[in-house]
Amino acid sequence: MSVAHADDADDYSRPTGETYHAEKALPSGDFYTGQWRDNLPHGHGKYLWTDGCMYVGEWHRGKTMGKGRFSWPSGATYEGDFKNGYMDGKGTYIDSTGDLYRGSWVMNLRHGQGTKSYVNGDCYDGEWRRGLQDGHGRYQWKNENHYIGQWKNGMMNGNGTMIWSNGNRYDGSWEDSAPKGNGTFRWSDGSFYVGVWSKDPKEQNGTYYPATTSGNFDWQPQQVFYVDLSECVVCTCQRIPVLPSQKMPVWYGSSSEQSSSGNRTKSSERPRRRSVDGRVSNAEMELRNNGSGYFQVDDTESNRSSLGPLRIQPAKKQGQTISKGHKNYDLMLNLQLGIRHSVGRPAPATSLDLKASAFDPKEKLWTKFPSEGSKYTPPHQSCEFKWKDYCPVVFRTLRKLFNVDAADYMLSICGNDALRELSSPGKSGSFFYLTNDDRYMIKTMKKAETKVLIRMLPAYYNHVRACENTLVTKFFGLHCVKLTGTAQKKVRFVIMGNLFCTGHSIHRRFDLKGSSHGRLTTKPESEIDPNTTLKDLDLNFLFRLQKNWFQEFCRQVDKDCEFLEQERIMDYSLLVGLHFRESSCNNSATPTSGARTPTGDNRPSRGEMDRFLLDASKLASMQLGINMSARVERTVRRSDAENQLVGEPTGEFYDVILYFGVIDILQDYDISKKLEHAYKSMQYDPTSISAVDPKQYSRRFRDFIFRIFVEDT
Repeated sequence: MSVAHADDADDYSRPTGETYHAEKALPSGDFYTGQWRDNLPHGHGKYLWTDGCMYVGEWHRGKTMGKGRFSWPSGATYEGDFKNGYMDGKGTYIDSTGDLYRGSWVMNLRHGQGTKSYVNGDCYDGEWRRGLQDGHGRYQWKNENHYIGQWKNGMMNGNGTMIWSNGNRYDGSWEDSAPKGNGTFRWSDGSFYVGVWSKDPKEQNGTYYPATTSGNFDWQPQQVFYVDLSECVVCTCQRIPVLPSQKMPVWYGSSSEQSSSGNRTKSSERPRRRSVDGRVSNAEMELRNNGSGYFQVDDTESNRSSLGPLRIQPAKKQGQTISKGHKNYDLMLNLQLGIRHSVGRPAPATSLDLKASAFDPKEKLWTKFPSEGSKYTPPHQSCEFKWKDYCPVVFRTLRKLFNVDAADYMLSICGNDALRELSSPGKSGSFFYLTNDDRYMIKTMKKAETKVLIRMLPAYYNHVRACENTLVTKFFGLHCVKLTGTAQKKVRFVIMGNLFCTGHSIHRRFDLKGSSHGRLTTKPESEIDPNTTLKDLDLNFLFRLQKNWFQEFCRQVDKDCEFLEQERIMDYSLLVGLHFRESSCNNSATPTSGARTPTGDNRPSRGEMDRFLLDASKLASMQLGINMSARVERTVRRSDAENQLVGEPTGEFYDVILYFGVIDILQDYDISKKLEHAYKSMQYDPTSISAVDPKQYSRRFRDFIFRIFVEDT
């Protein structure tokens, strides 16, 4: 860093604040030519250093600020935004070898969204953090192999997909630019290997599924590390030799450095801490992000709700991991073995136009799983059991219709990670299990529910095929495990999509039917957390959707309710999850008149916030009921209206992301529900109970939903 004396007799003869053109030959040998004001470069100018570095561009009070171009004697150049002497904003850097980076910068570091083109033909397009690839990105090699997925500290790390130019691909977990953990390797002919990956052969474990009987049974997983990935080396970024901020002169004698008395002025600005190479220190990044990795929302008293702030507690992962010793550990192993067998079994390609015979209730397959294994099943540590697939062709086609990849499906359910059992069974007595990645929910079924699903399967298939935006539950498989021996116990279960499989924390969840009897959560306010499912009489929001989405929502609710009514289904719910867009430091939600958002401690991670702020275009696209940006308006109920379903609007709005869908669609209006209706109608208002005729249920459900979901004007 050079010291430049700015004193010039001509400077003192000019009025303060006047901008004029000047040429300054400095004692250090440096030279400046351009606009000048108050003894400082101010405006457009050129600065030449004696070592051959040069800056041409905009200045503000002696510092490079705005658009400019910095060149090094090596031939490297940067052209773009500057801020306080730093490369900061959008800019393009070409190093001396010809490698080119175009994208976002923060204090001399590639940080945000950017593209790096290497002189050897490789290219990376994605997210950067502190000078290295970090976040989501795509790297393509000159031989057309490419990787799409997560990065960390310049290496492939996290979930990602490698696709080779010959059509082979690997999908799964990575660590230090190599497969590590659960993953699937697919060949272009349709064969695949699914299992746990590691460079250590002792840790490698998986199963090979050939597309045909003449598969490559001599293949070894270690070939991926030492053959397939041998040419997939990520190029490093050349270090910038001298940073522009390190070259900025100190304008001794300028008004910015000295007061009229000759003493340096004291700055109230907090000093920035950075390392000698210009990298932002952790303390500096935390300062920018309010010291916590995310941005603080103003929570002044004037902005707080007159009703008091909403309490937002940290979300915790639901359920108890089923490990060895758990009462359902063997059942989980049986389930995983059966799924792997069913999904991995070679089958001819199916058309979406299924024959009526595929829906026949008698269309089911039994497979015996002895502990020692058989010709078709592997040996296992669980007890012997039988496995049944109901309507396998239909559910295989449904998975295809819902764009579920077979290998990914197996990996989620049958991978190295155990399932999680939710803390307590539902009202129906069914148990619920979640896959570790939260993508699928497994529910145990009563025989009556199984019969209902098989009965309505043809109509369900036609409905979800015709309605791409249907809100009804997605079913992926229906199975049964029958334990052998004296118990002869049968456990039926269905595999469904998990509505709340999302990177966003769900701060509030509501199960809404449109009835009032028994529709109030008994927990006190202090015990309600993000995993508590609230009910109709707990609801204290109106959901405001943008016009186009609101119209599509109304159309789809009508279609789904008509389908369920025709199938004589009742007692279903609309499950709604809310993610409040921002959080405050005191775990409370702060409303404003439309632009402010409620807050809590369920904030995105620092990396998530960086990605959100620096490249909002990369956020997942919205679908009806999935990742929907919306507003909610807080409501209050009158004290004299005990069973008032919809409260009075307060004018307090919150920006949210919504998730919703229609669940519990396997209850038909059978004799037990008719008796329940007759019994409760004598004790309570017949319009307040859940057990009513499907036609009446559909009408009441829609009336309620269209009162709480409204167009945002």
